[in-house]
Amino acid sequence: MKKYLIVLLLMFLQSSIAQTTFDYDVVLTPVTVSGLPGLHSYAFAQHNGKWLIIGGRKDGVHARQPFNAFPGAQNNTDMYVVDIATQQVWSASVNSLPTGIKEQLQSTNMNFYQDGDALFIIGGYAYSTTAADHKTFNNLTSVDVPNLINAIIAGTSIGAYFKQIANDVFAITGGQLAKIGTTFYLVGGHRFDGRYNPMNNPTFTQTYSNSIRKFTIDNSGAGLSYANYEEITDAVHLHRRDYNLVPQVFPDGELGYTISSGVFQIAVDLPFLYPVDIKAGGYFPQTSFNQYLSNYHSGKVGLYDATLNQMHNLFFGGISQYYYQAGSLIQDDTVPFVKTISRTTRTATGDLYEYQLPVEMPNLKGAGAEFIPNENLAHYSNEVIQLSNITANEFVIGHLFGGIQSSSVSAFTDNQTGLTSADPTVYEVKLIKNTPLSVQQIDGKNPFSVIISPNPTPSDTIRVDFTMPYETKVNYIISTIDGKIVEEGDIEGIRAGKSGMNFDISSANTTFVIITFVFDDKFYVTEKVIRKN
Repeated sequence: MKKYLIVLLLMFLQSSIAQTTFDYDVVLTPVTVSGLPGLHSYAFAQHNGKWLIIGGRKDGVHARQPFNAFPGAQNNTDMYVVDIATQQVWSASVNSLPTGIKEQLQSTNMNFYQDGDALFIIGGYAYSTTAADHKTFNNLTSVDVPNLINAIIAGTSIGAYFKQIANDVFAITGGQLAKIGTTFYLVGGHRFDGRYNPMNNPTFTQTYSNSIRKFTIDNSGAGLSYANYEEITDAVHLHRRDYNLVPQVFPDGELGYTISSGVFQIAVDLPFLYPVDIKAGGYFPQTSFNQYLSNYHSGKVGLYDATLNQMHNLFFGGISQYYYQAGSLIQDDTVPFVKTISRTTRTATGDLYEYQLPVEMPNLKGAGAEFIPNENLAHYSNEVIQLSNITANEFVIGHLFGGIQSSSVSAFTDNQTGLTSADPTVYEVKLIKNTPLSVQQIDGKNPFSVIISPNPTPSDTIRVDFTMPYETKVNYIISTIDGKIVEEGDIEGIRAGKSGMNFDISSANTTFVIITFVFDDKFYVTEKVIRKN
């Protein structure tokens, strides 16, 4: 696989103070919690300082052999309650629950969101005894968090604290569940049924969601239902799974979320690098900026400084296509395990920046971990911490738990998945007020540009003019306004500098035509063309 030393195109700057202000050291301290096993890709909720942990896996990264991938024996079939203040742990098995509930709640990569006292869990992937195969579950389950925690601690019956319904719109794994206002957002992910197979032999079926599925949930009384269903599809920009969905406060004060990276691009098995913002009014790809240092689901937290109107996002370890080595940024297309702790910041003007922090994870760990925020800190309804309302010089923002740890950066690529395991470590994460001497800022700007003319156009042929800082491969995707791809391909012969070509859009027989150009498998430029009669 390819590995590059990036010298000119992704140069970093040594000082970040001119663009953003984050005057804190990030300190990780391990906390011993006896009786808590290693887990990754689980769901969690919390109440009055106690955590509830459900599902996930007890092994490391999945094996490459279909017969050995995602064994049912490594499903996490116990639910754990953790009192982090006293380091106490209690547990109860899901096996006492009805079949539909117990099978879903031992799955991996469920989509979940805690709304008050209710934890909503959607989908997930695991071996199902009922189906006699691996599957993505098509369930929405609600969990009564306070009463379930109390029952697990007391060792009493737990069955009354779950409700479940089924519909194929919920058959998603590797996405994320969020809420804006009264509406839930099931973002991205895919449906994967059957056994994993790296050679794409017919042991499975896979369908990316390519969508944001919006709905309301009624969890009142003994019932559970959903309504007001709407699906927004974009097979280009929403073709994401196993990403981080980071809660945001946008510069105008609106609450929402940002899709950070995720996999896989349509034409190549590499991560997406540009983020996508999600607001009540829609979704907004930010193709002018690439995030390089965190490309896979890991622990993350959003912190908003209202005084400076700056939104900071921290990412802890995991898996990434890019990492620093001896001060140089390395591009490794095997997408290895990394130790990096990084930050992205959105300024008051909406500009985005990325930084490598001077602290690292203790080892190659963090993929599939979760950040469990300190609920005692002032925070917004979407869990963004209100940084400017905290006056202490040092404070705990939350804890990292679990994830995959590896003794090799390339354990999966080298077919040595036995070198990985589920991490049992809990880390207290503290911010300490301090002006950093220097942090490494990466130039995340997109240096490629496209001009289309005429637009609107009366013809099926348009003129496309490119500005390219260097010669590289160029792919294109033509899609319609409803998010469906109608054509994709390669463009050859485009040189560095300014060049142009005539481009045929007749494959999209619609008034609005969306054209996305992909440069060097990393930079995206999307333009909308309007046909006029």
